[in-house]
Amino acid sequence: MTPFAIAALQLHTSAVQDNFPRIRSRIDILMELYPWVQMVVLSELATLGPLQTAAQPLPCPAEDSYRELAARHRIWLLPGSFYEKKDGKIFNTAPVIDPEGKVIARYRKMFPFYPYEAGVEPGSEFVTFEVPDVGVFGVSICYDTWFPETTRTLAARGAEVILRMTLTSTIDREVELAIARATAAMNQCFVVDVNGLGDGGNGRSLFVGPAGDVLYEAGTAEEMIPLEINVERVRRNREIGLRGLGQPLKSFRDRRVEFDLYHPGNRRTPYLDTLGPLEKPKRGSRAGLRDAAPPPRAAAGAPPAARATGAAKGVVPSLVPGHPAAAPPNSDGEEES
Repeated sequence: MTPFAIAALQLHTSAVQDNFPRIRSRIDILMELYPWVQMVVLSELATLGPLQTAAQPLPCPAEDSYRELAARHRIWLLPGSFYEKKDGKIFNTAPVIDPEGKVIARYRKMFPFYPYEAGVEPGSEFVTFEVPDVGVFGVSICYDTWFPETTRTLAARGAEVILRMTLTSTIDREVELAIARATAAMNQCFVVDVNGLGDGGNGRSLFVGPAGDVLYEAGTAEEMIPLEINVERVRRNREIGLRGLGQPLKSFRDRRVEFDLYHPGNRRTPYLDTLGPLEKPKRGSRAGLRDAAPPPRAAAGAPPAARATGAAKGVVPSLVPGHPAAAPPNSDGEEES
């Protein structure tokens, strides 16, 4: 058995304030309560928030402070990610800090959440690192896991635990939880999926075992989640299969098929080119908007009761599509585009 204790910190974070003082306090409290923890993981963009105006070169003062914190508590520390300025570009970058306070790697998110994370450059290098006497860990950020090639590559490089930092505040969190379980099962590894709260996400952080089993799912309040995992479970699952059944990594290793789609020059296909540009969606229709046909007006001389039919039914005229009160005046007299 190779036990290893990982703590996920699901915390409220702000988009406009430096979150480091509070994060430092929570780590200090965590280590006072649970001194057996060996690694601490935070959510994506936890420290300086999700606005690109906070981007700065790395190393930065916050990263240096995390290095001191890791050394003081003798822990592995993944403090989420930062928007990093580098060579005139902005990356979404997660440092990995060892118990001596050294930054041993920086992972740059490969799949920024386009089109909503426009302006962020994709990274191109995978990061795995070894924790001595424990195993191999891989790093992933948020939208990366929607592309199974990324996590399969980490597993093929030996990753037994995938650490995923995310900032998900959107209605697809339920889907992400399914992806986390599927990722663990397909790669026969642990997945630690850490989300934030407030400006940093909608919570529901997750620990998943190598059989796709949920070890713990957080709610939507702040939580410290210290959990000891047994990395030998990964090795046993990869040896005999998930619950003694499928052995997907061996099957992938022994495959006869080569995936032409991934060859240089083949990444685009006639079908993919029909999907249009990668941009924010537009409204699906104009229904209910100001160019809808106006309702018929009461005939001149009609009694007041006839003209007040809408109000009598409890309908507010300003909320009726097409009603003159429903649309603000357009100074140039043209329709919206």
